[in-house]
Amino acid sequence: MADIKVGLFGLGVVGEGIVKVISNARNANAEIRRICVKNPHKARKVNLDKAIITDNRHEIFDDPEINLIVEVINDPDAAYEIVSEALRRGLAVVSGSKTMIARHLPELIELQNKYGGSLLYDASSCGSIPVIRNLEEYYDNDLLLEVKGILNGSSNFILSRVFDHNEDYDKALQTAIDLGFAEADPSFDIEGFDSLYKLIIITVHALGVYVKPEDIFVYGISHISDFDINYAREKRVKIKLVAQVVKISDSHFTMFVMPEFVPKSRYIYSVDDEYNGVVIRGECYDRQFMFGKGAGSLPTASSILSDIVAHHHGYRYGYKKMAYHDTPVYTTDILLRVYVRYSRTPVIDLLPFHSVQVRYNSETTNYVIGEIKLSDLIACKEVLMQPDLFIINITRFFNDN
Repeated sequence: MADIKVGLFGLGVVGEGIVKVISNARNANAEIRRICVKNPHKARKVNLDKAIITDNRHEIFDDPEINLIVEVINDPDAAYEIVSEALRRGLAVVSGSKTMIARHLPELIELQNKYGGSLLYDASSCGSIPVIRNLEEYYDNDLLLEVKGILNGSSNFILSRVFDHNEDYDKALQTAIDLGFAEADPSFDIEGFDSLYKLIIITVHALGVYVKPEDIFVYGISHISDFDINYAREKRVKIKLVAQVVKISDSHFTMFVMPEFVPKSRYIYSVDDEYNGVVIRGECYDRQFMFGKGAGSLPTASSILSDIVAHHHGYRYGYKKMAYHDTPVYTTDILLRVYVRYSRTPVIDLLPFHSVQVRYNSETTNYVIGEIKLSDLIACKEVLMQPDLFIINITRFFNDN
């Protein structure tokens, strides 16, 4: 008989994947005792005893045999209610809800400390890639300098179709939707918010600091044009949507999500299709690279299973870096070097460039390359939302590759 009795919330794509991997795992020592869903009468793609499916969450919480909650639902507010209630009951929880965790992580840590439960969520950041546990355990020191990578498979699939298959952006976006790599409303992915929430979680485990989502610059790929794509091709680089957190000194760090020109010399240049890739850089070990599928039913379910097994062996996050006396301070008072393409918007007048290196003007399209403070990009977010404008980061951190 299995020691771990799972109460599962959610039976969508990932939930069905969890049912499959648990039923096929020979040494997981776990079984799903009950599943809570919105519609218990909906047809499912997995074979289940219908008697274990309910739409009443209290049937899970009030079952004395259930000793682990697994939450994989799409509604972040409902996910928070479920996870916080479980933690108040002192239960162990495994979650894949990046949005919920990124918004509420300090509260969730406090609930763990107060009531003795535990929360594991490796699946929330990069699917099958074990980023969180590696940062928490292997990189549990202050030598880490940077975590940077492609954290969203949908946007990366779209850009791969553009640069590797010569599709135009709109066609690539539709292909991603048709194949299920992007939602019918893909804005969460292509505007960078999926990457942002993952980056917030990663930063807690990388540097021991929590930063609110609204304090971080995020800019997606929806305004990309053929001009930007051709410019990148001429420079023999690709455009990738990149999330990064980087220590700029012993006492300060910064973080942001935005498109970036990526040359062939960078590891993430070759991260294509729906894959994710994460580069971790440290003072004494230079760069280490993790690569894998960042989303999807079975890759995410495999990460959930890993957390279930880790819980069985008594594992919990220690949040050791949050206890450091000299954790670095988040700052946006840094200069970035950016490419800004525009047509009608008076970019030079509206964006307070610290310096300008290149200006190009034509009858239809203009661009400028210059240095600007990250704080000014945040302050000018409304300008950057103009549909005739697109901004790309030209990296100035660790240019030694």
